[in-house]
Amino acid sequence: MPNRHRIRATTLAATAAVLVSFPLIGRATAPTAASPPPSTLNLSSQTLNWKDCPAPSASEGGGSAPVPLPTGGRWQCATMKTPLNWNDPKGATIGIALIRVKASGPPEQRIGSLIFNFGGPGGSGVSTLPSFAPDYTTLGTRYDLVSFDPRGVGRSAGVICENNQQLDTYFQQDAVPSTAAEQQTYLNAIRQFNHACEVNAGRLLPYLRTTDAARDMDLMRQVLGDARLHYFGISYGTELGGVYAHLFPQNVGRMVLDAVVDPTQSPAESALGQARGFQRALEDYARNCVAQSAGCPVGSTAQDVQNRIVALLKSLDSKPLPGLPPRVLTRTAATSGIAQALYSKAFWTYLTVGLQQAYAGDGKVLMLLADAMNGRNESGQYNNLMSANVSINCADQRARYTVADVKAKLPQFRAASPVFGDFLAWGMLSCTDWPVAGAAAHADVSAPGSAPILVVGNTGDPATPYEGTRRMVQALGAGVAVELTFKGEGHGSYDSGNACVQDVVNSYLLHGKVPPVGKVCT
Repeated sequence: MPNRHRIRATTLAATAAVLVSFPLIGRATAPTAASPPPSTLNLSSQTLNWKDCPAPSASEGGGSAPVPLPTGGRWQCATMKTPLNWNDPKGATIGIALIRVKASGPPEQRIGSLIFNFGGPGGSGVSTLPSFAPDYTTLGTRYDLVSFDPRGVGRSAGVICENNQQLDTYFQQDAVPSTAAEQQTYLNAIRQFNHACEVNAGRLLPYLRTTDAARDMDLMRQVLGDARLHYFGISYGTELGGVYAHLFPQNVGRMVLDAVVDPTQSPAESALGQARGFQRALEDYARNCVAQSAGCPVGSTAQDVQNRIVALLKSLDSKPLPGLPPRVLTRTAATSGIAQALYSKAFWTYLTVGLQQAYAGDGKVLMLLADAMNGRNESGQYNNLMSANVSINCADQRARYTVADVKAKLPQFRAASPVFGDFLAWGMLSCTDWPVAGAAAHADVSAPGSAPILVVGNTGDPATPYEGTRRMVQALGAGVAVELTFKGEGHGSYDSGNACVQDVVNSYLLHGKVPPVGKVCT
């Protein structure tokens, strides 16, 4: 699982055939400067050369070129130049890959561009937006729907650390080391990956912070011709949106933050919160399974379902199952696959089938889920999600944890989750030995003077637990954020298909209508 096997957070991709990946939330800081330096004015006046979109690159996940929407809208792609180093805006530039489909309604009703970030860090907006576009048909009547590959991702100077074969080996390793030898092997793998990042992308690594991406977004706003930024951020995209609001409060238009990252937490606190969140989702899955009239094929009671999973993982630690030859299903892969299936209630069926097969000695389905988590396609190619995820997180977060730190916190993590606790605790070593210093302890998202921001939290979210929603609201500041609660399951709210959530969000984005305080959707 990317980022040293810490469970990643993004929105759920809209395809069941190729189960998507879910990057881990990162940390960011925000300098106090409120506007781009004057020397970037030449970049803000650049003209984008929009053309029909090619097929996604390997680093974006591959696949076919996006097809026109049922409304007739055609996908167009372009590249925007932005400074590599925002402290040296007259220096070298990099390209930011953009995708858009123009608003389908009457031109006089067009509001502007609605920019999406679907999570990560590390997710490709260029390859993701076409998959989700049917969910945004209503919004697309008055907005140009726009997304992008953030710096370090996909076609935007995408970071590549290890190759496909090396990543296969990396994801086969034991991410829950129980002996001194296993710990050393695990640390060696981290050092090897980090060194590969430095060798292959060292020039980029200091400039991959969330604050850099937020500045890119403000340049994007100007280049697209919008007086204010209208934005829809999901998962890590909520942190990016909060950082943008902190840097450019006067430029915030209509902004939605869905599946909310807690901006107040350290990476260790975030990992512990995810352990609790995924455990809660697993318990919800288990209760749902045993409540089925046909019975639950993976346990007689909710506790039995969980006990059997714990026993499976323990057995895989010493005896992996046949998976997708030549690879086998290890404890690491099984844990990744289980986590992947908890991102949406719609995926719970895959988890049941995967567990059934694993108990019968076949690890294929859980391994397919793990591959989706890790950004590996059927041909064995990885997108650059892993590399970008680690690079951006480590550029953002100041913390550099040690084995001693992990061992000290293991009791807390195990109490939080017998399934995911060890896994997430050892993931705290993600940025150990990273070649670039991290920026801050956590994000600064305070945004006094910003227009109202709609913050949407899902009570059953495993990856960005609901508790973080209120903390984001408080951190944005008095009079800025308006909270909407969805009592649901899975990661995110709008793309769950809940009509109440979509009605509230659409009303806000299309008509500027802010919901009443305490609004709850079920």
